[in-house]
Amino acid sequence: MTAAIQQEILSLEQNHNIKILYTVESGSRAWGFASSNNDCDVRFIYVYDYDWYLSIEEKKDNIECILPNDIDLAGWELRKALLLFKKSNPPLLEWLRSPIVYTEQLGTALQLRLLALEYFNPKSCLYHYFNMARRNYEAYFKEEEVRLKKYFYILRPLLACCWIERTGEMAPVEFNTLVEAEILDVQLKHEIQDLQALKMSGEELDKAARIPIIDEFMQNRMEHFEQYLKDYEGKHELGYDKLNAVFRNTLKEAWG
Repeated sequence: MTAAIQQEILSLEQNHNIKILYTVESGSRAWGFASSNNDCDVRFIYVYDYDWYLSIEEKKDNIECILPNDIDLAGWELRKALLLFKKSNPPLLEWLRSPIVYTEQLGTALQLRLLALEYFNPKSCLYHYFNMARRNYEAYFKEEEVRLKKYFYILRPLLACCWIERTGEMAPVEFNTLVEAEILDVQLKHEIQDLQALKMSGEELDKAARIPIIDEFMQNRMEHFEQYLKDYEGKHELGYDKLNAVFRNTLKEAWG
C-alpha cells in the first residue's frame, strides 16, 4: 500500500508540475481505531512553481482523486495550507502530527511543526472538536440502539477538547493517547478499550444497545464544554511574516 501511494505521489508531481512536500495518513488509521476494511485517507501539501503564483486569476488550490484499493487522496496547495495554519485549522494540525508519514521532502513540514505552538489557537480547535462531537451525537444518538462505531466519532473530539482545556496545547492524533491521559475512571476506560478492540478486529459494529457509562461521560462533557466555551477568551491571531518566510523559503528550496 505504501509503495502504491508513493508511486502516485510521483505521478501527481509530474502530471501537475508540482512538488509534494508532505504526505500522511489521516482519519481513523492515523487515529488508531481503523478496522481492516477502512479506506486509506491520504492527505498532502504541495507547491507549484513560481509562474503559477505570478498570475491574477483565481486558480484551483486543491487536488482530489480516488485510487484503487480504496485510497482517498486529497491535497492542499501550500498558500492555502499556510492561510489555514494561521487560523489553527485542526485537520491541518493533525496532518502535521500524523503518526503515518508516507513522504516528506524539503523543510516545510518541519518549519510548521516548530511554529505550531506559537500559532496554536485553543479556541479555534475547541470549537471545531466540540461542534464535531455535537453534530455526530445529534445525528446518530437519537434512539436506544445506535451504531456502536459512531461512539468513536464523538469520543475522540471530546477527548481532544479535554486535552486542550487541560494543557492549552493541540491534542495528540492517537486515540489511545487521549484515552490514557483523559479517562481516569477505570471502568469507563475498559469499556472504551473493549469497544475499540472490537472495531479493530473487523467487526461491523452494527446497531446495538447504547453503553450507559460511555453515554453518561459524553453527555457530561458536552454540557461542560457548551458552558465552558461561552466565556472562553481566545488569543489574537499572529501576523503573516513568519508564514510568508516559510512560503518563500519553500519556493526557493523547491525550484531554485
